[in-house]
Amino acid sequence: MLQRGFDVEIFEQASELTEVGAGIQISPNGNRALDSIGAFETLKQLSCKAERKEVRLWNSGKTWKLFDLGPAGVARYGYPYLTVYRPDLLTVCADAVRRLKPEAIHLNARIAGFEEKNGQIVLSLENGQKVTGDGLIGCDGVNSVVRRLTAADEPSQYPGLMIWRGVIPLDSVPTHMRESMAVNWIGPNGHVVHYPLREGEILNLAATIERPVWDEDAWSVEGRKAQCHEDYAGWHDDVHTLIEAAPRLLKWAYLTRKPLTRYSNGRATLLGDACHPTLPFLAQGAVMALEDGVVLARCLEKYGDVEIAFAKYEKARLVRDNAMVAGATDMTSRFHNQDYRDPEKADAFIDREWSAEAVEQRYEWLFTYNCDTAEI
Repeated sequence: MLQRGFDVEIFEQASELTEVGAGIQISPNGNRALDSIGAFETLKQLSCKAERKEVRLWNSGKTWKLFDLGPAGVARYGYPYLTVYRPDLLTVCADAVRRLKPEAIHLNARIAGFEEKNGQIVLSLENGQKVTGDGLIGCDGVNSVVRRLTAADEPSQYPGLMIWRGVIPLDSVPTHMRESMAVNWIGPNGHVVHYPLREGEILNLAATIERPVWDEDAWSVEGRKAQCHEDYAGWHDDVHTLIEAAPRLLKWAYLTRKPLTRYSNGRATLLGDACHPTLPFLAQGAVMALEDGVVLARCLEKYGDVEIAFAKYEKARLVRDNAMVAGATDMTSRFHNQDYRDPEKADAFIDREWSAEAVEQRYEWLFTYNCDTAEI
């Protein structure tokens, strides 16, 4: 938006811009959005290009190749598939903002409420400060205050799934686990994803497990290796090698919400997890927010009027966003399935659900989307 001539103020509730060290996958459609805002080339230098994706059976390690993400993928989609260290993504984006407007980001700024008055938004912060602007974009996460004040829908829910997260020095794992690819171990009641980050310096570990009740005091807590090993009892030795190699493990509860039928209300709208929190099983969560941002900026530039632009943005994004969320939820039964306990049933299920044709059907419409030319 700054690039398109709009004056922007960012109010961040945290005291500093930090991100818990973990990995994130950015598919070609997300990198197309990053290129649109001028951040792709810088981030690419800090990231890894995943050459391919594979699925492996939880106990035997039997492997199926999903799709080529190297030169063939770039030729097909125009951009690579990157595995990115979250702090790097945050730093690149924050630096890009500060180059255009050094004082745009305000820390320790937690929203208390807002009202629309005389054709403007008056934002109230918990510190008593009031800020006036032409519009408000709530990108304040799954438990969004802006969403609560505009949509008044049900709060977030724990869906019976949690994730173990860790970042591992690559030189601490065996050589055969250092390849530049994304690996999905799939099992009866969980799955494990790992891939290299930071030009191959570190390895990201993201291990999802079904747990009916979340009984921790917070949604993210320090984890114990012994419990993680127990969660994956009977899984392949490579999985336990990764768990043991992690210097630190964090436990996170997934949170979901029912899909919205609208994002915008007058001069206020929502973006990212605030309007479409998703399970990460299509690896599109951050990508959706990047697409949202580009499309919203285009709408503001094209229509000028904030309320019209927000309505056009909603129309351009809502159906796609909700389809992406639904698609990620649908993937749960492919990552976690009781057929994986039986080798013959597992082979038949994977040959059907993870075939080249099935994978293409699930991902092609995601990767080919162009946020720069999508109808608005």
